[in-house]
Amino acid sequence: MKALVIDDEELARKRVLNLLEEVPEIEVLGECSNGKTAIKQINDHNPDLIFLDINMKDMNGFEVLQKVEISPKPIVIFVTAYDNYASRAFDVDAFDFLLKPFKDQRFFKTINKVLKTPRSEADGIFEKRIKELFRIYSEEARKKTPLSKIPVKQGNKTALIAPAEILYILASGYYAEIYTASKKHVLRESLNNLMEILDEDRFFRIHRSAIVNLDHVKEIVHSEFSEIDAKMSDDKLLHISKSNKKEFLEKIGI
Repeated sequence: MKALVIDDEELARKRVLNLLEEVPEIEVLGECSNGKTAIKQINDHNPDLIFLDINMKDMNGFEVLQKVEISPKPIVIFVTAYDNYASRAFDVDAFDFLLKPFKDQRFFKTINKVLKTPRSEADGIFEKRIKELFRIYSEEARKKTPLSKIPVKQGNKTALIAPAEILYILASGYYAEIYTASKKHVLRESLNNLMEILDEDRFFRIHRSAIVNLDHVKEIVHSEFSEIDAKMSDDKLLHISKSNKKEFLEKIGI
């Protein structure tokens, strides 16, 4: 069985690759750090099995699968750090998914299930699962409304942060650092997921690792080579990627 490992976090990819070294029945074809590369690698190399991160910075795992052209699609072991709406779909008959951080025994339990399931049966199970995933994904997208408060657990308490108080949000590994005028809050969530619950008219992702509240952008700082930074209300400078520059300037009316 040939496998491909897809995750935008290098440490997460290496963890799976190291564990797969103990599974002689699986030959690793390679690894991918983003959805775009993953689509090409899957279509070019036709792997039997893929380990697919649900939340990547350029696109999510569902979008990757929608663009895979080969048939039948490979068996997919979904990997996610976020126990959100997507995980509800796994109540249907299916293989399994790995919730980061997972233990070694959890990984090998999933692998054993895949190896013991005949491919013809696996294709039927996966087809049922993916239809349910896409159904839930579509339903959630249609009914998406911005949250009035963002809950952040802090020991035995949960802070409720009003989006208007947020200055900016920075990615930090599997976590998001939410900055307000008075404090930094750490939340185990991806920027992709946060953008899905934040008001798109107020919040903008200026870079793969940063979201800003447009109401708290104080100045635009121009540097060499036509690059710009956003100076926030707390004087923090955040770089705006070239690919997002035009849309950002349109958002703030320039």
